[in-house]
Amino acid sequence: MDKKLRHDADKIIAASIKAVLPDEAVRRALEDFEPGPGRTLLVAAGKAAWQMAKAAVDALGDVEGGVVVTKYGHVKGKIPGVSCYEAGHPVPDENSFSATEKALELVRGLTESDTVLFLLSGGGSALFERPLVPGEELQDITRQLLACGADIVEMNTIRKRLSEVKGGRFAQACAPARVFSIVLSDIIGDPLDMIASGPAYPDSSTCEQAKAIVRKYGLKLSDTAKALLDRENPKELDNVATRITGSVRELCAAAAKACRELGYEPVLLTDRLACEAREAGSFLASLLQSHAKDGRSLAFIAGGETVVHLTGSGLGGRNQELALAAAPGLAGLTGAAVFSVGSDGTDGPTDAAGGYVDWETQPELAGRGLDIPAVLKENDAYHALEAVGGLIVTGPTGTNVNDVAVAMLAP
Repeated sequence: MDKKLRHDADKIIAASIKAVLPDEAVRRALEDFEPGPGRTLLVAAGKAAWQMAKAAVDALGDVEGGVVVTKYGHVKGKIPGVSCYEAGHPVPDENSFSATEKALELVRGLTESDTVLFLLSGGGSALFERPLVPGEELQDITRQLLACGADIVEMNTIRKRLSEVKGGRFAQACAPARVFSIVLSDIIGDPLDMIASGPAYPDSSTCEQAKAIVRKYGLKLSDTAKALLDRENPKELDNVATRITGSVRELCAAAAKACRELGYEPVLLTDRLACEAREAGSFLASLLQSHAKDGRSLAFIAGGETVVHLTGSGLGGRNQELALAAAPGLAGLTGAAVFSVGSDGTDGPTDAAGGYVDWETQPELAGRGLDIPAVLKENDAYHALEAVGGLIVTGPTGTNVNDVAVAMLAP
């Protein structure tokens, strides 16, 4: 491993994530918050839920009741007046369902004078859920969608129709109370009805779109689930005000700033990356090959969310798979590295946030008897990267604004 390149990568990652922590963003959004004369309650859902709730309570003072639902390992302490729960992601579990029920109990029977401060971030689709099908079936459908490589918009179009809280229905449950929603975006283009499946935003998707996704991937659904595909969600909500704060654009801008400070000339390729993780990794490696003789220190930046088709039974995530797929193209290209990281600090069902490779990775893996195409076929990027020190481990970061990949060249 090239220690200088890895050191630079770690500094870029730390600076980028620090720049998109929700604390200041939540405080800015609260400048527009005017609670009613009645009770003020707080509900937060998603991988950044604890951090957002902590920032809100610090800014407002104690609330009169609150529920936080976040991923396992993401609660960092007590918040006055707020009950914090951890649950399953990316597949919902019984803790997802029971914690969501606590939130629904909190908002039952409210009046027009009451206000619900609703803090939402990515991951809420799994964490914030009251299913209209048996929990086991919802878990199976979620696994099917993950395995076939469906993107997040396709997944949430289906999940909205199988839920009592998605597609604007949580806001309906709060009525006639006002809902002030602060959203941390983890989806390209910031579609508010798709972030965490839009519990407090009108649904723009249609039943026909949902059915087309089922046909496209050959999903296996029960008769009950099929019937729910015809269920329309609210198209208007008159008790909700929404503020979006934080996005992958800010993450990319922060990465570019950090690259520039380290002496790399940053080139923002896109903040809407949406393709196969392996294709993205191969493309970034080819970019470095093309510029290897330029004699400049360059950093190509791409933000967004790639997808993985599961063909094996290994361990990994989309960021780890992207990085490992770049390694063959970097072999022998002195001063070249690629890393990809999830801003939330998690990547797939692993304890890693992403992966790092450089021009020495492929030879190191070969020396250990590991063939990269075979590893990728088995979707086992985690163990391959672990063997050569290529895992990026940050722990839960408290934010969630999608992923960023950087291809670095230091000739």
